[in-house]
Amino acid sequence: MLKPSLQLRVGQSLSMTPQLQQAIKLLQLSSLELQQEIQQIFETNPMLERDEESALSNQEAAEETEDASSNVPAEQDITTTKEQISDELPIDSNWEDIYQASNIYSEAPQEPSRDVYENESGASNSLQQHLLQQIDLINLSDVDRVIGITLIDEIDNNGYLTDSVENIHQGLVETFAELDEVEAVLHLIQHLDPIGTGAKDLSDCLEIQLRILPSDTPYLEQAVGVVKNYIEVLGSHNTKLIQRRMDLSEAELQTTIELIQSLNPRPGAQISSISTEYVVPDVFVVRRSNSWRVELNTDSAPKLRINNTYADLIKRADSSIDNNYIRTQLQEARWFIKSLHSRNETLLRVATSIIEHQRKFLDYGPEAMKPLVLRNIAEELELHESTVSRVTTNKYMHTPRGIFEFKYFFSSHVGTSDGGVCSATAIRAMIKKLIEEENNAKPLSDSKISNLLDEKGINVARRTVAKYREALSIPPSNERKQL
Repeated sequence: MLKPSLQLRVGQSLSMTPQLQQAIKLLQLSSLELQQEIQQIFETNPMLERDEESALSNQEAAEETEDASSNVPAEQDITTTKEQISDELPIDSNWEDIYQASNIYSEAPQEPSRDVYENESGASNSLQQHLLQQIDLINLSDVDRVIGITLIDEIDNNGYLTDSVENIHQGLVETFAELDEVEAVLHLIQHLDPIGTGAKDLSDCLEIQLRILPSDTPYLEQAVGVVKNYIEVLGSHNTKLIQRRMDLSEAELQTTIELIQSLNPRPGAQISSISTEYVVPDVFVVRRSNSWRVELNTDSAPKLRINNTYADLIKRADSSIDNNYIRTQLQEARWFIKSLHSRNETLLRVATSIIEHQRKFLDYGPEAMKPLVLRNIAEELELHESTVSRVTTNKYMHTPRGIFEFKYFFSSHVGTSDGGVCSATAIRAMIKKLIEEENNAKPLSDSKISNLLDEKGINVARRTVAKYREALSIPPSNERKQL
């Protein structure tokens, strides 16, 4: 018979402190998520406040940064604004004590008359709402209005019917509507804004748009004939067959195709309810005094400091419950500021290390990208690979060549004929450049591209070329062929 008993065991285990958990959480947040986290902290911790006062204006800070960078030796490749953070931050620690305020756009002239709402996006309607608003302005019978609403519900975001007219008619049995009434209302919808919405397929969509053009439009009938009878042949770029079937010269067919290409194959995509999401860079990479400089984007997170008024109260307070609460909030605020500084320091270290490896990318472009994996950065900075992974996820870098996610600079390698290695990103850039420079009448096949890369000493199989080409969303050679 089993009896309950007490036993003592001695063992060791690893556990994360609340401070470490908070630091890891902040490290993996994107800029927008970090701003939300800081806002939430403001609402729950009275000891934290925004530091609205700056010792220097943005212009003066930029000038000081410029003067400091001018004293950097030419052989120094990378200069950062990071500094060591002490283990114990003072109560009155300010953001500027650790990071400089910088604004790389300070040299640009300001426009005094700019509207503050110029970059604000207005409310956008969906395609269905856009069509319903136009239906409401038309004098329709009750039956036709029901038919119109039903048809609009069956239109996808690209502007095409998702079901056949016959099936839609069967669902309108209670209205006693005839099939020709449904066709008439559909014809009306197809000529609302945007033109071609409610088409049954691509051929129907393009034909609708062609039919509203003036009758004296050059090669209008030829274009209608192509979209009605040879749309699939045109998609496969088999222009010789279209020339022979329609008895057109190469110049006439070229003009006809240009007319078709001026149409919109997805009219519904013009009306979208999806708002644009802008990327906020975490760091800026700028060139100063012949060296690349990595700077933290301090605008992505507000400047923080301890509220000195509450901090002074603690020094002369007793040990009541309210004062203990304030002490706890003060400690949590100090932990949060320290975790935030640690996040930014790690972010700068990783970004600096990436730029040290990929300086040639900044100088010469994607074709000069070097192979790089997370382990290289982790070993160099003596960090765990998972930490580097957190830092490089959803973090963006603003460079003179554009805004890139940190992970863009990491890629596998391919061997070269001289025993070296080449980055997969560089190979994709080479493939893209070769295709951009090809003869449209005789596009390069994957095998030909593989041979051209082999001539440059890069051993890439045809299947690898096809994989990289598909990753770039580039169609095969037979679909790229043009007149």
